Amino acid sequence: FTGSAFGSAAIWQYESLKSRVQTYLEEARADWMDKVRPQKRGDFRKQVNSWWNNLTEGQRTVTGIIAANAFVFCLWRLPGMRRFMFTYFTSNPSSKALCSPMLLSTFSHFSLFHMAANMYVLWSFSSSIVSLLGSEQFIAVYLSAGVISTFVSYVAKMVTGRFEPSLGA
Repeated sequence: FTGSAFGSAAIWQYESLKSRVQTYLEEARADWMDKVRPQKRGDFRKQVNSWWNNLTEGQRTVTGIIAANAFVFCLWRLPGMRRFMFTYFTSNPSSKALCSPMLLSTFSHFSLFHMAANMYVLWSFSSSIVSLLGSEQFIAVYLSAGVISTFVSYVAKMVTGRFEPSLGA
């Protein structure tokens, strides 16, 4: 999984660089068009874009991870989703589904405090780590760490004989 994650990150990094060059050229054209055409006032989309553009690259990267974690947290609160969530979003070596929960349980949290604390820590170091690794490599590290820690949890459960499901990485 880790090899695939980093291989995919390298391809994604190349495609992102190519896209940035194209975006730069398109923005140069758009700046010229903005001078010719008057802008709308009070446009909500522009306010959201302004907020998004003021974030660092690391904060933008982590925003997606936070959104995914919040979505999974909300799914846990829906009674009709409990069986599905226990099957695919908890790690348990005695489960029939072994591989996908290794990744998906990374996004599960027990309580709002648990999730908020994890996301705060993730947000706080995101700018520095993404500037060091790049967003693509950071996501590969994040996902790989989740899968590896779940695998270590599987091994520990097998050694101790405790086969209860667990959440998180």
